[in-house]
Amino acid sequence: MYDFGGSESAAGSESTAPPRLLTALEFPRWIGEYASSRTIDTVTRRNDVGKGRPVLVLPGFSATDFMTGRLRSHLRRRGFHVYGWGQGRNVGLTDELVDGLIERFLEIADRHDEPVSIVGWSFGGLLARRLAHEYPDRVRQIICLGSPWRAEGERTRATAMFEKSRVRYGLSDRARDIVDQLRQPVPVPTTAIWSRSDGITSWSGCSVDETTVPAIAENVEVLSSHVGMVASPVVLAVVVNRLLQDPADWHRFEWRQLAGRTSANQQRKPA
Repeated sequence: MYDFGGSESAAGSESTAPPRLLTALEFPRWIGEYASSRTIDTVTRRNDVGKGRPVLVLPGFSATDFMTGRLRSHLRRRGFHVYGWGQGRNVGLTDELVDGLIERFLEIADRHDEPVSIVGWSFGGLLARRLAHEYPDRVRQIICLGSPWRAEGERTRATAMFEKSRVRYGLSDRARDIVDQLRQPVPVPTTAIWSRSDGITSWSGCSVDETTVPAIAENVEVLSSHVGMVASPVVLAVVVNRLLQDPADWHRFEWRQLAGRTSANQQRKPA
């Protein structure tokens, strides 16, 4: 994220950011992940397990809704009512985007008159944590995909981009307070999906402390690139599985849930 620590933080950036080889492999890995999930969706039937529940998908830093299109398309094919964030390019914690996201979220929550699930990719996951803190009664759950929320994981391969964006677009006076807030335990069910082979963020900064207080928090480790988090067929399957959980009767993730017919039938029951 932003280099709030200044030059001292910058000096340790190489020790916390992923190896450069993984960064270089991000694009070719994404191609394979995107192609495989697109193919799977083409040859499998649509279904309505989502029952029209609202889901807001937040893009990562410097990304737009276009970059989360594969994920949103997959969720629609599973019966969810899916929304992009509608704020253009994610340039960080500017006043315009901070306030615009809140307006977008409240609009969706009011339209459906029920809690909204939020899936946030990378920096979008940090924004999801912030919304959960601000509106715990209106957020059903959050799912964070490769989101470096910990202070010790804020130095990533994208930190220089954050600094350039701060110069170009500015930074809200509330930015530091927002970051401090989102680093606190989240009051709604939280799933952190992360990869040790992530080429942009350090997985250790993305994992959560598994707990049930103030709400359940769980980790799901996957094999995926960072960019591919919104396209990998494995990640998409995990996201759907978690979105089907009932916050009042939560079952922690197990890989056999993705293959077992019994668990799949149970997840089709309305929450």
